[in-house]
Amino acid sequence: MDKSNHHIRVVELFAGVGGFRIGLEGASDAYETIWNNQWEPSTVHQDASIIYRARFGERGHSNRDINLVKTTDIPDHDLLVGGFPCQDYSVAATLSRSGGITGKKGVLWWQIYRILQEKGEKRPAYLFFENVDRLINSPASQRGRDFAIILASLSDLGYIVEWRIVNAADYGMPQRRRRTYIVGYRQDSVVARKIQGMEEWVLYDGVMAEAFPATRVQRKMSKFEIEGTISEVSDKFNMGKSSSPFGNAGMMAHRRVFSVDLEPHYEGTWLTLGGSLVDEDLVPDEYFISDEELPKWEYEKGPKKINRTSKEGFDYLYSEGGMAFPDYLDRPSRTIITGEGGAAPSRFKHVVKCKSGRHRRLIPLELERLNMFPDNHTYHPEVSDARRAFLMGNALVCGVVEQIGKCLYRSIFDEEPVSHRPVFLQREARPMLDLGLLADKKDALIMNATKKSYKLDMKKRLLVGLVKKDNQDYFLEHTPTKIYYTGKTRSFPSTIALNKLYYFMPYIKGKGVRDIYLIRIARIGTKAEVMPESKDTEPRLVFDLEYLESLPEYVQVGLQYLRTYRDTVLGRIYNLIHNS
Repeated sequence: MDKSNHHIRVVELFAGVGGFRIGLEGASDAYETIWNNQWEPSTVHQDASIIYRARFGERGHSNRDINLVKTTDIPDHDLLVGGFPCQDYSVAATLSRSGGITGKKGVLWWQIYRILQEKGEKRPAYLFFENVDRLINSPASQRGRDFAIILASLSDLGYIVEWRIVNAADYGMPQRRRRTYIVGYRQDSVVARKIQGMEEWVLYDGVMAEAFPATRVQRKMSKFEIEGTISEVSDKFNMGKSSSPFGNAGMMAHRRVFSVDLEPHYEGTWLTLGGSLVDEDLVPDEYFISDEELPKWEYEKGPKKINRTSKEGFDYLYSEGGMAFPDYLDRPSRTIITGEGGAAPSRFKHVVKCKSGRHRRLIPLELERLNMFPDNHTYHPEVSDARRAFLMGNALVCGVVEQIGKCLYRSIFDEEPVSHRPVFLQREARPMLDLGLLADKKDALIMNATKKSYKLDMKKRLLVGLVKKDNQDYFLEHTPTKIYYTGKTRSFPSTIALNKLYYFMPYIKGKGVRDIYLIRIARIGTKAEVMPESKDTEPRLVFDLEYLESLPEYVQVGLQYLRTYRDTVLGRIYNLIHNS
């Protein structure tokens, strides 16, 4: 690590869509991610990798199975970070095998171990990992074994380790998300040399203590040593005990553990679910819950007592309590899960009530905000809304990483960090499209094939767009092909999923909509392409359209954002005809 220019080289494993990178870059300009790896096993379409490359570029990005990546291919670095999957950490025959058990998510921890071990004297000075909160208690048959394996293996590699279970909402962030955060210091590092005593470090002086102030819960403390080889720890640690010896905070040095339970102590500002929402008129129609569907959601959210039969044939009463419906807007949200996407009623999906009285689900941009990502971070023509929701269910809260990153920087350099890319706190109620998010798309954003014969699909996405007065005659003429230019992209709603659009209907002021077009191609262009005299080179979205057919007469529809666009499905327009 170069202390003269305060440069921290970062390698990010299990990178997802880059939550660690966003948080660290938000903490200090000193953090530079020089290499990263994201690979989703058994998945053809690597959505997270696609988004990571779109946001941060190809340089240093690896989309290969980490089991197959040689340590020599990973550049030397100062800080290793990653949200490694929480599966089975048992070491039965694992350490004795070269490369571990290939392709199994459950042993990905041993890929971290392998990389650190093979780096030898060049292993990083600092580590920063994230995992689920239940890590310190798993597995149920041997409480705390998994965490003991991780601590013991890091100790054997020469690291001092501290951890803290943090609920982001306890520190003013907009989502109740509890995760275990682990920070490691190589024994010869600057930070390790500052540690005077484990209890003082955990309670008062350490990186976690500064990042997340807390008070000790009385009479909940333990001190012990993790003994034996890693294999012996796996087989014997806490065997026969009903509870884990690890508290929600603690530290390990030289296999000796100090652990305690802490309660958060926070006096700052608070972010809420309501503060993360966009204006109602920017929300696509598909996210609103119809009156017919609402009772199904109410049932899913309500208390239940159901008679069930187990696989063994035993009858039992399954019960669950009710949940808030709709979700409270003046509090942090519940935890986002990977099943947040999709329109099917669910107990676990978020539902909010709008000022109009309608109920709706959360759009992907709002889920990003609850994890404190930049707006539209996962916006990409090749990634569906359902996958965007899935990715946020897997992500971490960037604000937590930012706080730890700031405090780690202070502990290394003894000065305040400076960042030109802080994690966003203020949110626009009317977020607009940033073409920079599509910078990697040099070709068309959408390509829908033309067919000699067609049948209108009422479930396909339809964009209704206002035609300006000076262009109305052009759209009143029935010619086979047309081009529609959006307004300057800062006035185009970024809540509209470009990759879903299929049909287009021009809205003629005073008349409504009538003509149906296929969106053959959506791309980025300028008006100067067809009107050089305009000298208008401002980037815009351009739709190449092919005329299909017309409705019997014009139909009035309600436009949404600034009464300019509406994102809907074709079937809704036909419903208006039948209801008029």
